[in-house]
Amino acid sequence: MAPELTIEGRVISDDSDCYVVAEIGANHMGKLDIAKEMITRARECGVNAVKFQKRDNKSLFTKQMFDSPYENENSFGPTYGEHRDALEFGLDEFSELIKHSKEQGVTMITTPFDFKSADFLAELDMPAYKTASADITNTPFLKYIAQMGKPMLVSTGGSSLEDVQRAHDVIMPINDKVCFLQCTSSYPAEAEDMNLSVIQTYKDAFPDCVIGLSDHQNGIAMALVGYVLGARVIEKHFTLNRAWRGTDQPFSLEPGGLSRLVRDLQRARVAFGDGLKRTLDSEVTPLKKLGKSLVAARDIPAGHVMTEADFAIKVPNDGLPPYHMDDMIGKVTTKALEEDENITFEILEERA
Repeated sequence: MAPELTIEGRVISDDSDCYVVAEIGANHMGKLDIAKEMITRARECGVNAVKFQKRDNKSLFTKQMFDSPYENENSFGPTYGEHRDALEFGLDEFSELIKHSKEQGVTMITTPFDFKSADFLAELDMPAYKTASADITNTPFLKYIAQMGKPMLVSTGGSSLEDVQRAHDVIMPINDKVCFLQCTSSYPAEAEDMNLSVIQTYKDAFPDCVIGLSDHQNGIAMALVGYVLGARVIEKHFTLNRAWRGTDQPFSLEPGGLSRLVRDLQRARVAFGDGLKRTLDSEVTPLKKLGKSLVAARDIPAGHVMTEADFAIKVPNDGLPPYHMDDMIGKVTTKALEEDENITFEILEERA
């Protein structure tokens, strides 16, 4: 049986439309009003979910890391810890974002980066969790998230198949509502580093899981390729303005690009068809205008033995197709034909 994953009533499977997650991350720049607008705009683009991140920076970073200088064009604070703190939302903000997401009819997913953040999100009854690629080897944390019993999107950038297998074996006995996301942890990821064939590798290795793609490439084409290869969850970074401050902004999709991605992913599923090659109803009229039929190359009398020179192949396609010509050569006409008249088997008989 093909694997399925359900997030807030939406079933994700091989036969479903792609589940599209707009990764807002820290692109809101720590501003609640921008975050809410991003939720609204993402929903207008047609996504299924928006995703945020949550860190408890003091417990996540060593003191040395927290206090390390971080002064550059993308910094929101003089140290890395202060920079990260400036981008964090607390209980009031997250409650407001959850409320706004529900009003917009879009699922809100969050990535916790530490145990305290996981507990924080559990108190808010988060409908699904995403784990970051950096935690693919953090089996105690993966177990902790799995025990919450909610759907998990597990990103796998920078890992080996052995790492992903280990994570699978740790999570699945606890929680089988899992999607593994092929990912390249470079920002942006170059096309030659996407390694999209891993999607099939994952489908073969983990037939009990839905497979997806966390796409850091600058554009929409690779996500479409991922869907064709079997990815049924696509995560793309989202922003309202790629010129805004932040390391993720330049490779994030703006609303126009995200709308086109959702549109094209939906078209892709329909475009797969049923695999039965046949003439479609939509092709009949164009083929009549463009296709060709067998007609008389000149006026032909009755009793004439047909030769190749008596046939012309002309538009429109309202008679017999040209592949019948060899079957008609050597037969005798039972009535006269005018130039350009369709040649049919009914007016031919075998030569005596």
